[in-house]
Amino acid sequence: MKKNDFKSKCKISKIGVTSDTLTGRGGMNLFVKYLSSVEIYPLLEDLFGNIRRNKKGLPVWNIFKQIFCWFYDGTSRHLNSFDQLKRDKGYASVIENSQEEMVSSHQIKRFYKSFSWVCGGSFRKILRKMFIWRLRLEKPDVIEITIDTMVMDNDEAKKRNGVQPTYKKVKGFQPLQAIWKGKIIDAIFRGGKKHSNYDNSVVNMMKDLVQVIRKEYQETVTIIVRLDSGFFDEKILRECDKLGIGFICTGKMYRGVKEYVGVQSESQWKIYRSGNQEWEYLEFGYRCESWKKFYRAIYTRLSHEGEQRLLDFARPDNVTLTNIGVNQEVLVNCHTKAEERRLVKTETIIESHHMRGADELPHRGLKDFGFEELPFKRFVPNSVVYYCMLISFFLFETYKEDVLKEVMPIGSYATTVRRKALDFAAKIMGTGRQLILKVTRAVMDNLQFDVLWQRSQTPIPIVV
Repeated sequence: MKKNDFKSKCKISKIGVTSDTLTGRGGMNLFVKYLSSVEIYPLLEDLFGNIRRNKKGLPVWNIFKQIFCWFYDGTSRHLNSFDQLKRDKGYASVIENSQEEMVSSHQIKRFYKSFSWVCGGSFRKILRKMFIWRLRLEKPDVIEITIDTMVMDNDEAKKRNGVQPTYKKVKGFQPLQAIWKGKIIDAIFRGGKKHSNYDNSVVNMMKDLVQVIRKEYQETVTIIVRLDSGFFDEKILRECDKLGIGFICTGKMYRGVKEYVGVQSESQWKIYRSGNQEWEYLEFGYRCESWKKFYRAIYTRLSHEGEQRLLDFARPDNVTLTNIGVNQEVLVNCHTKAEERRLVKTETIIESHHMRGADELPHRGLKDFGFEELPFKRFVPNSVVYYCMLISFFLFETYKEDVLKEVMPIGSYATTVRRKALDFAAKIMGTGRQLILKVTRAVMDNLQFDVLWQRSQTPIPIVV
């Protein structure tokens, strides 16, 4: 073949500059419309409006809007990237700001540093408000919450206040978080050495959540808390009894437990099947030597995985403690007897305990959406960055449910959503007194962009 045969017929031979207002983040406007429609800004203004000391400055809600969009964008985790966005007329237009309203990196840094030590309580109020918002929409009869810690690896970052050795053998932060259906509904930002059951954090978090659920959602609702072995403490289990809520907690494999199980006859073991796995389980009463009360214990051991039978030394054994079926107050609010019988079943408790693996996914989702290494040396501004990331992530999750539900799976991570529903070209043009966002025909058809546009403006607000 001749050399000329390899030349494209549509070869670009020159470059130039256009005066059109263009953006490579055409999907950002849907997210901005959604933020406004769910009315998150009034909540932020009520709690943090007093931070604004000069009326000539940018409103607090607008700064939060730019922070939420920056997290959703995910192009950079460095605060200096706000300077690049400030110079981008297309980005300013797509988030419905003028270039004068765009914040610089210096403004963002001053904003983060303007919060006090007690700001965490206000951010937690917002998280719980959004939690109640979703409860009212979904109307569940049983609320299952997981409480867990998440290690934020800051091993390679410069020295930060609160960055301490964690159980994962890295230095970082270890916030305590409450999770419901893939959403982080409450959190306490903490240093790395604060273990799972540190001080009264867990007990206080449970009290706050139970109170807000029964006051703002429904007084007669069944609440169950899932905990791992890091929270295996009689103080926490007793508090669940006092609050009238159920718990499903991974126990610790003490020698006495293994000795007791080892002498039980094979006829006492029963079978639980899930997918291609088969578990043998045994029920008995359990308490530690210093405890005053017995709890229901379920010892499980994996016997078959697919067609392979596991030998004793290769079995991942577990012991699970619960007060379901022991404390009658836990299920007193069940709407039907059938629901009560279902929750008491051993198989239901084992299934719920196995869900703890899925409960770890929001941690992975949050880190994919945001980042682990926090930018400041001081503890308080880092906590503000963390809470802003949580609120952004919560809104991102609800945005997928309310707007993008037919375009992509609800469980999609942020990287996938950004590639499909955010990063596409758009043109913003003015005609008369209107601004028009134009996308290609392929985007309009493939994403059903006109449908998403309508949905982003019609969700039910957080506070009705």
